[in-house]
Amino acid sequence: MPALIELDDARGAPLDDRGPPVALSRRWRSVLLVVACALLGGAAAPVHLLARAGPVLPGRATLLSAGPLLLVVDPGGGAPTLSAYDAATPHRPARWRVTVPPATGWSAEAAGDLLLVVERDQLRRPTATTARSVRTGEPLWRRPERVYAAGDATVAVSEVRSASGPGRRVEGTVLGIDPATGVSRWSVPVPSTAVLEVLPGTPGRVLLVQDDGLTRLLDARDGTVHGQGRLPPADYGPDNPQVIGTHLVLRHPTGTGAALTGYDLPGLAWRWQVPVQPGEVTLQACQDLVCGRDGRGRWARDAASGAVGWTWPDGRRWRTVAGARAGSEPLVLLGVAADGRRVLVATVGRDGPRVRGVLPAGVRDCRRAGAGLVCRGDADRVTVWAIDSH
Repeated sequence: MPALIELDDARGAPLDDRGPPVALSRRWRSVLLVVACALLGGAAAPVHLLARAGPVLPGRATLLSAGPLLLVVDPGGGAPTLSAYDAATPHRPARWRVTVPPATGWSAEAAGDLLLVVERDQLRRPTATTARSVRTGEPLWRRPERVYAAGDATVAVSEVRSASGPGRRVEGTVLGIDPATGVSRWSVPVPSTAVLEVLPGTPGRVLLVQDDGLTRLLDARDGTVHGQGRLPPADYGPDNPQVIGTHLVLRHPTGTGAALTGYDLPGLAWRWQVPVQPGEVTLQACQDLVCGRDGRGRWARDAASGAVGWTWPDGRRWRTVAGARAGSEPLVLLGVAADGRRVLVATVGRDGPRVRGVLPAGVRDCRRAGAGLVCRGDADRVTVWAIDSH
């Protein structure tokens, strides 16, 4: 059934129920009208996005993206192969192709001249990481842990699965790794479990939040502590807390319900607090805002002040595209057009939701690829779709 977006003033009210509702501006009425027309198949529906065709994938192949590369892992009948294509020119032959150790699944990220390829088991738990050359695919070193890129440094951790899935929750010891050799430079023990957050846009900072609330900002290059404090009890996990620039936003229970609280980094000075509705709330960084999703829709708050940036009642119908955790970029969302076949592409960030275009029927397995979107299509053809983020 097509989704209706109501354009009355009350729908722009902030999630904080204290005080009168905030009226929608004329610009916001226009934005929501475009979204409504797109969902309903009206004349204002967005145009097709510019496409660049890529390779045809084998049926069981895994499609990944990392930095400037599109990666294809073909399990084949023997040793799996990893092929790298240039995301800007995916129609050209592969840059390189190498064999990789057998695994059930893979993930990857770029760290300067390094390509960190993580092997995973059937539960998506990491079993090892191989550092490879971005230029040639040549293996440079290998670790039995999950290795993350952190600016111009790397850190290795033993991940544990949380209620929301694998990733970011760690145990044992956090290790600083020399990216040139794979040798450990420093270590920090974790008494129980903790959440590890890499701070984007820094030369190499990681946030380590222990289950008891002890929080430290570490230099990934030498393990130096640049700030520490203690956070209240919370459901620490892959999406909680969120770091946006020099601010941290935490979702946690209170005596009367739940709240979002903002802190300054590196000293964790308290800045603001607002209540949030009961039930599941997911958080993500989108540009300089903290973006949330709950049973009412999507919304955003300024990470420095907690002020409402925008609300989008229909946003709960859209799903977020997987990709690099880059808080400086808008989130990319996918929704279903009124015909039930085509796929709508939208972004949310500083300026709120914006429908960018429409993809043809049959696309699947979409993920971020730099400033674009890469998906499988009919006959397993890979296509890179350009998304204007400005």
